[in-house]
Amino acid sequence: MDGTDDTNGLHGPHDVNGMNGAGGPDGTDGPDGPGGAGEDRARAVRRDAAVRAAVEQGLLGPGSPLVCLLDVTGIRASAASLRAAFAAVTAPGTPVLHAFAVKATPLVPVLRLLHEEGLGAEVASPGELALARAAGVPAARIVLDSPAKTPAELREALELGVAVNADNPQELARIDALVGSAVPRSPLGIRVNPQVGGGSIGALSTATATSKFGMGLRDEGVREWIVRAYLDRPWLTRLHTHTGSQGIPLPLMAQGVARTYALAEEINARAGRRQVDTLDLGGGLPVNFGSEETTPTYAQYARLLRETVPGLFDGRYGLVTEFGRSLLAKQGTVVTRVEYTKRAGGRPVAVTHAGVQVATRTVYAPEAWPLRLAAYDAQGRPKAGPEVVQDVAGPACFAGDLLAEGRALAPLEPGDHVAALDTGAYFLAHHYAYNSLPRPGIYGFAPDGSGGIAFVTVRKPQTLRDIVAEAGGEHASALTALRTPERA
Repeated sequence: MDGTDDTNGLHGPHDVNGMNGAGGPDGTDGPDGPGGAGEDRARAVRRDAAVRAAVEQGLLGPGSPLVCLLDVTGIRASAASLRAAFAAVTAPGTPVLHAFAVKATPLVPVLRLLHEEGLGAEVASPGELALARAAGVPAARIVLDSPAKTPAELREALELGVAVNADNPQELARIDALVGSAVPRSPLGIRVNPQVGGGSIGALSTATATSKFGMGLRDEGVREWIVRAYLDRPWLTRLHTHTGSQGIPLPLMAQGVARTYALAEEINARAGRRQVDTLDLGGGLPVNFGSEETTPTYAQYARLLRETVPGLFDGRYGLVTEFGRSLLAKQGTVVTRVEYTKRAGGRPVAVTHAGVQVATRTVYAPEAWPLRLAAYDAQGRPKAGPEVVQDVAGPACFAGDLLAEGRALAPLEPGDHVAALDTGAYFLAHHYAYNSLPRPGIYGFAPDGSGGIAFVTVRKPQTLRDIVAEAGGEHASALTALRTPERA
């Protein structure tokens, strides 16, 4: 099989006991919304079944030594847990839009599935907007947050009715010119930086004193400028903030929301009316990459927000969230075949086909982005045996291309498989074309109703022809056709 079949009834069903339902083995919900700890256990069972089925059905093998798998059941459960968490703390009738951060997993079938599960889309480029529209997400459920929007991008968003958060005064001036005296179709707001500090990963801390995003609330004169901007523009009805992502503790996130809420209250008090009617809280719920457990949960975060900012949930404000990594990370698995094994300096090394091209952050910053790995045998079954400390290497031609260094795993042999877990966000679709390595195929999986696993193609694997075309193959003679003018 070439991995491009998009049918559900692939041959070779594999038994998947305990896979039905979004909760535990009995289908019940945990204390933090749909699924809970029971869903964490069920997800691991589904993953093991999917790896074995991928081998049995030919998706994974010598001719296709690297695949990415997405757990459709898990994605649905994750979306349900988000909706339930905020429904539990908001007043009845409160409008809430959960807009998935497209950058986390920019795949049209994923966006379509999440749209079906009641989520919208948060986009940060024309490409991401195009993906959301291709997935069928209505403009009214899309939020545009790029810090570098061109006039053409702003014009398109306003024509479509997409919500826009202005990042700075110059962008707001562009919006002024486009809006003119008309009442805009789009909900419009300003992104503020609450400047509450950073987390453990500096590159993902967006609420530091010098963050490139939004308007710094503690900078001299900025707060008054923001208030005046709203008073002068009755069509500014939203406030947006985003404290950070991985590595940001929940109390710091809540503090950022609290400062933004206080600003909304100030604007409305000075306007003498409820001008700001919606608060966009951003996303950034951190993911536990150290174990199977889903922690923190959306329910924990929603409860903390209610305790920290109770007025946020009394029905006076609509809410927007922009979660990405936390929705998809644990629903994806990168699986690769072990091509060779050897020893270097006395330590075993397993050479695989997964490295920097699919795990760029892990390879270049392993301390900040460690991955859990799981060993499977040649048949795709979890591999048992005494663990051995070994390196798991990728295919790229530099020494640091390692999924893990000095990791204790069952002894790996050629033909075995290694799974990089929790890779459903920022791994599957963010390809790094080192050595012109091809983008792997991505397949969604779910129970087939007959005790086995059904796969569908989410994205076809990249071919050599695709690589040549992407590298300018049709323009092969372009540079040689140029001639340096003869000097007189």
